[in-house]
Amino acid sequence: MELDISHRLTVLGHPQRLAVFRLLMRRYPDQVPATELAQALGLKPSTLSTYIKALSGAGLVRQDRQGTSLRYAIAIAAVRDTFDYLLNDCCRGRPDICVAPASDDGGTRTRKYNVLFICTGNSARSIFAETILRDLAGDRFAAYSAGTKPRSELNPFAIEVLQQKGHDVSPLRAKNIEEFRQPDAPVFDFVFTVCDQAANEECPAWSGQTITAHWGMPDPVKVAGTDAEKSLAFQQTYGALHNRMVGFTALPIASLDRLSLQQAVDDLGQSMMEGARE
Repeated sequence: MELDISHRLTVLGHPQRLAVFRLLMRRYPDQVPATELAQALGLKPSTLSTYIKALSGAGLVRQDRQGTSLRYAIAIAAVRDTFDYLLNDCCRGRPDICVAPASDDGGTRTRKYNVLFICTGNSARSIFAETILRDLAGDRFAAYSAGTKPRSELNPFAIEVLQQKGHDVSPLRAKNIEEFRQPDAPVFDFVFTVCDQAANEECPAWSGQTITAHWGMPDPVKVAGTDAEKSLAFQQTYGALHNRMVGFTALPIASLDRLSLQQAVDDLGQSMMEGARE
């Protein structure tokens, strides 16, 4: 075991191999195409292949082939073994020095849960998610959205769909993620990325015990064709996100431990992507 751990730490000691590992950890349990990894990290395919080979040799990453495409994912059992070894051997199981402190909720879970949806442009998908959650369960959740590179205006097709569904669009605006890194920003219980590009980008670390997940789905903004065809794409995106919010609000959040809750939101994300591919 110690030899395996030593080898894994040596492999992760290389900055760019660590960058590949960190991106795949953020995307877990997704299987990410090699082309997407290379694009997100600015690597040549041959260079990425070398890094993946090293990570796979250390047992940290697994490879699957889907047709002609290679996809990569974290080998979570080996990663957990590594973290467990470091915690139980190096830290002697002392959570006071090895585990991030839990956020203080004042001893009660009756407060609202703060939820942030992140996209690149913050003009459609994350705006849909914010609005739907707020209107579905505004008594239990405070919903926010932001973009890593927000557009100056919200997408007009997105606004039209929201109005057709009876949502109030007057408070909506495109926001930069930096707005939620300020000292007076909310402490988030959940942070979800709803498009692939945002999931691959370097998002800030969130304090406390934030649950994070990737709920990526196709971008309706990229749909070409007539206005009717574009409108249909936005309607379908709205419907998919509405279903996801219904599933999310049905989770027994207060009764689940953190690991079970993380698994539940990961499962929701996986079911969303499988539905989008059908």
